[in-house]
Amino acid sequence: MLLPLPGTPDSSWARFRERFKAIFHGANPRVCTAFWFLGLINNVLYVIILSAALDLVGPDFPKGVVLLADVVPSFGTKLIAPYFIHVVPYSMRVLMFVTLSVLGMLVIALTPSYTDGGTISTKLAGVILASLSSGGGELSFLGLTHFYGPFSLAAWGSGTGAAGLVGAGAYAVATTSLGLSVKATLLASACLPAIMLVSYFVILPRLPLHYRLQTQSGYHAISESDGDEEEEVRQEDRVQDWHERDGLLERPERATEYRKPARTGDALGGCYAAWADMISIGSMLPLLLVYIAEYTINQGVAPTLLFPLEDSPFRHFRGFYPAYNAIYQVGVFLSRSSTPFFRVHNLYFPSFLQVINLTVLTLHSIFNFIPNVYIIFAIIFWEGLLGGLVYVNTFAEISDRVPPEEREFSLAATTVSDSGGICIAGFLGMAFEVWLCRWQWVIMNL
Repeated sequence: MLLPLPGTPDSSWARFRERFKAIFHGANPRVCTAFWFLGLINNVLYVIILSAALDLVGPDFPKGVVLLADVVPSFGTKLIAPYFIHVVPYSMRVLMFVTLSVLGMLVIALTPSYTDGGTISTKLAGVILASLSSGGGELSFLGLTHFYGPFSLAAWGSGTGAAGLVGAGAYAVATTSLGLSVKATLLASACLPAIMLVSYFVILPRLPLHYRLQTQSGYHAISESDGDEEEEVRQEDRVQDWHERDGLLERPERATEYRKPARTGDALGGCYAAWADMISIGSMLPLLLVYIAEYTINQGVAPTLLFPLEDSPFRHFRGFYPAYNAIYQVGVFLSRSSTPFFRVHNLYFPSFLQVINLTVLTLHSIFNFIPNVYIIFAIIFWEGLLGGLVYVNTFAEISDRVPPEEREFSLAATTVSDSGGICIAGFLGMAFEVWLCRWQWVIMNL
């Protein structure tokens, strides 16, 4: 049998396969699958709720209120929960998150619409329940990646990125192509959290959590050493066996380097130390900044980026905004899935690029200097790439640079930055949209 010559398609494909195998060497398929679905389901209800904003509150009520109801409770959860949620076992957390999600979607779906006498406040109460679940889930599952290594974080990021595409796409297909009512679509969405139960209790290997379950007194490194030296050696051997057998993602030799976790009396001091580490590596401010910029674009600037229909691929002006959102979500999905292939360590640089995107698009909305909508498509795609890159690389930097005994808390606590950025952008976006619409109206009537 003749071997393919160098440069032929067969040899190129073989090199690609070898490179792909090298990148994902040591990845546990069960871990990756479980975290991908955990990320997808934890975020998909958030996206579905935002997609249904107009149907939930009607045309005469500000849609930004739905965004704030979907984000502010999550922000509050992320702000305070990292200081006490470590005493709650992960299995109990998953059950609580699923319960809150299902209840929230049922309240939203079963409350009559505004045209049938239903109250918007009741629907918003359901949104708040789902938001509490999403916020608690994000900080918990990111903390959980500490026990499963970098590929779990990559899978989580990819799943959260896919949530934007799946959520918005599923809602659009269900309510348009399939002709389902909003109520039926939301009721069907209430079944999705069951996938989270399967992912955590069935698919995810449980051995990495064995040592954490021995005590709930504080945050821990992967291997705990609470006994004498002989027991310590036995535990280290079990951790190494676990890594070798299941192909999990921390190198076995690193498990023996972990320092002992802080005891109960030192828990607060450990949190202070974790905050100091997060500040020193600059992980939180870039994430906050990029979310302020991108959600201000999405909520406040993008609705004003319109072009003549004859120069666009759309028949109606209402087609612009959904297209922008879909392009943005593709960029987010690709970049949140990128950490196995490349890393970004300087997080401030892409954050400042995102601020430049906000500036350019705002100036175009005012002065109308970009010649066609396809350039806007490219900028929106670039916006999604930057946002996703900062998100996943923020948590990857924490996983690499924060000491192991502080890492679980740090991963959970840093999630406050993205929700805080969305909250700020929610208010800025409402102001931007009103201001830009008024400006454009004045220009058109000069």
